[in-house]
Amino acid sequence: MARIGLVCFGSGVILLYRLTVLPPQYWLILVIGLAFLPALFKGNRFSSTFWLVPGLFLAGLAWAAWHAEAGIETRLPTSLEGQAQEVSGYVCGVPERGSFESVRFPFCVTQWHGDWHEQLRYRLPDRLRLAWYGDEANLQVPSRLRLTVVLKKPHGAVNPEGFRYESWLFRQNYGATGTIRAARENSSVNCGLTCRYHEWRTSAVRSLTQRLESVESGPLIASLMLGYRGELEPAHWQVLKATGTIHLIAISGLHLGLVAIGAGFLIRRLLVWLPERWLPPARFRLVLFTLVCLASLGYALAAGFSVPTRRALIMVVVGCWWVLNARRGQAIDALFFALLLVLVSDPLSPLDQGFWLSFGAVGILTLVFNGLLKPTAWWRSLLLAQIAIFAALWPILALLGQPQPLVGFFANMVAIPLVSLVIMPAVFLCALTFMLLPWLDWVFVGGLDLLLQGLWWILAQAADLSLPTMTPGIAELACAALIIPLVLAVPFRALQVMMALTVALWLSAAAGLFADRSAHRNTSVSDPEIRVWDVGQGLSVLVRQADQVLLYDTGPELAGVYSAVESVLVPNLKALGIGRIDTLVVSHADNDHSGGIPMLMEHFEVGTIISGEPERLAEKAGLKTGLAIRPCVEIPEDASKRGLIFAGWQLNGKARGNDASCVLSFSFNGWQQDLILSGDVTAEAEQRFLHENPQIVGETNRYRVVLAPHHGSSTSSSDDWVDQLAPDLVVFTAGYQHRYGHPHADVVRRYQAVGSRLLNTATSGAIRIIFKPDGAEVTEARQDAPFWIDRHH
Repeated sequence: MARIGLVCFGSGVILLYRLTVLPPQYWLILVIGLAFLPALFKGNRFSSTFWLVPGLFLAGLAWAAWHAEAGIETRLPTSLEGQAQEVSGYVCGVPERGSFESVRFPFCVTQWHGDWHEQLRYRLPDRLRLAWYGDEANLQVPSRLRLTVVLKKPHGAVNPEGFRYESWLFRQNYGATGTIRAARENSSVNCGLTCRYHEWRTSAVRSLTQRLESVESGPLIASLMLGYRGELEPAHWQVLKATGTIHLIAISGLHLGLVAIGAGFLIRRLLVWLPERWLPPARFRLVLFTLVCLASLGYALAAGFSVPTRRALIMVVVGCWWVLNARRGQAIDALFFALLLVLVSDPLSPLDQGFWLSFGAVGILTLVFNGLLKPTAWWRSLLLAQIAIFAALWPILALLGQPQPLVGFFANMVAIPLVSLVIMPAVFLCALTFMLLPWLDWVFVGGLDLLLQGLWWILAQAADLSLPTMTPGIAELACAALIIPLVLAVPFRALQVMMALTVALWLSAAAGLFADRSAHRNTSVSDPEIRVWDVGQGLSVLVRQADQVLLYDTGPELAGVYSAVESVLVPNLKALGIGRIDTLVVSHADNDHSGGIPMLMEHFEVGTIISGEPERLAEKAGLKTGLAIRPCVEIPEDASKRGLIFAGWQLNGKARGNDASCVLSFSFNGWQQDLILSGDVTAEAEQRFLHENPQIVGETNRYRVVLAPHHGSSTSSSDDWVDQLAPDLVVFTAGYQHRYGHPHADVVRRYQAVGSRLLNTATSGAIRIIFKPDGAEVTEARQDAPFWIDRHH
């Protein structure tokens, strides 16, 4: 009964995040009361269970909804966006370096200064994510501050797949993001326990990083010892991602489990020296449990007490209680209890990928090792655990849109025991040396540095391996995730041999050894489809007709910070079943239109490449030597196959810049609909386009979609362009509350005057247009997004 209740409550919490609308609290409370009421008057157990199941489910739903609503209510009001505000508070996180020589940190607000009569109508945010630019910005930020800030609502790109920054901000309870205009220390800020904790940890991190400045592995040591990853370089993340070993440098259940095991071993050895009358068996276990939990809590606090660390702490505490109570009850019950504690203490946990991976890994290990018929050697246990986790987490990672590198299996086989048995004990020993024997720290730091250099060399070599890419379907992965752990838990030799052969054949097929070598195919669409991706202040458009794919521009890229190709195009194109880009058109070589092309070509086969600036693009993008990039007007005949009919146009005499943009015009469904992609052309180029393409301008009975030139800049979308094209739908691609202010108010008024429908990726997210014979079907990703994504910008 208890297990059923836990499952029902947990399901209610988890399923809330599948909703697009947050249910009203008063309705949930009423429904819960009605669900529990019959159970009070039924005498038999079956009837009580029957009514308690929906009641507990709704209770979980209401608990999560209450917390979610509290987070949504503290968002910055639209009326305060872009205005300078004065706030006082304290830095509630370790400041880190950001892009453009900025300093970034979370800021907890204790007081908003200004017109209280206006502000009291709102629940203002108490947690901000701030960036500080300029000469005054440095990592030595005072803890308590009075700031002048310019804020905006939490906002990020919304596409069907890929990372959503807005979801991350909601999960971290940020009510606004912004920049600092002025800062000064404010010692009058009330600094309570939380504030003093952040001051202590920031001081500890600064002291540690100063000691490790000359140590090659300093960033890795700081990450393992104090959970501070601000010193890690992009090269670190590339290796960790390629080898599937990011979990090793994030403070997780592995690290806290090692702390608990080590502390338990040492404390138990010390306690046995005490007289037995002082600590009878029951009290001995209680004292041991309490001290181990305190040791784990201490390490969790030193590591930042982040969301994953708190979740890992709960799981470790529950696991310790189960072990110290002589494993009474089943391990699965302890896992369910830990799940309940996590969901009650932090109902937003299901939004974390780590939540699913943590409980998935512990669950599969519980299944495997509880099912073993007899104990096994440590090396065999490690092998069984790694195989089981690799197989079981693969479908979870696939559903989360994360790749599972095959090299990660072998890298973790080496890295996990090395980190667990050697490196982490050395880290703890080094930390104790810093506190107790600081004059000897160079000895222990030097040894730890050598160990980590050895580990990093192994991971770097593994990351360079060219193993085949495996892309099996979800159904295949789910079957493997169920079968492999079961076979491992029931060690019948004949069954294991047969299973090993089956898995080897399956892996070979998944790796493509038996697959069709012409695998770069695209799924087909029944009607022409346009997708304008939400890439911020930039541009990328996908055009599909049957199985033909054209990509117009690739969006912006900022090295080490953001890449539209990596964050948006790769996950979304793969989710659509696209393996080949038949035609890649890069309007011109500006960064917001041509970022990340080498990465795009690593993931997809690319046929023809066309650009308004071929030479500049080849030089900027670092493309392969000898790779042909055709000028805009030289569109090959095979680029217009199967009904994907388009023409390229470019202003003569312009070699560089916005007016070199390649303008594409498309016709669909027997020329009943058309699409014009205009790049960044200005009014001068617009006039020439209208003059040289009378066949397009003269057709007024078509349904016309126009991509607003230059993101809606005041230098484009002239009166003649708008009046003569008179689009039914115009799309702006701009960054939300961007400093350029696109689209310009005059441009908006011009399109409105001719009756155009206006959409902006900044407020609509990705836009999908399907050209059907009887009209166009337009959908906005932000309107179909989960409830915590703001739709009312």
